[in-house]
Amino acid sequence: MTPGDELPPLRIPITRTLIVAGAIASRDYQDVHHDAELAKEKGSPDIFMNILTTNGLVGRYVTDHFGPRARLRKVAIRLGAPNHPGDTMTLTGTVTAVDGDTATVRVVGTNRLGNHVTGTVTVTGVGS
Repeated sequence: MTPGDELPPLRIPITRTLIVAGAIASRDYQDVHHDAELAKEKGSPDIFMNILTTNGLVGRYVTDHFGPRARLRKVAIRLGAPNHPGDTMTLTGTVTAVDGDTATVRVVGTNRLGNHVTGTVTVTGVGS
């Protein structure tokens, strides 16, 4: 593995169930993550995914690529366009640095509206 290596893309269908289950699992009970009518009253076309679910999906993407010995050391993400039911988020990653068994990966997740998430993930155990 060297800087510039690309991870294969991961396409994740964004379902209503995924959005609501992620919000419940992370104890985020804000209505915009489970109640479509209240989300619309607040200006959104529908419910949308919370940052904790996105964070988990980004972590899964990186650790699935590097295998069972990989350990997340730092995840720094920023949200952009929301993920709504019916979207597909495509995660892509590029290795930006390697130091021994530690790699830094630039991750981008896109949907039909643009970039949903951008950030970097530092993971160890990649040379094992």
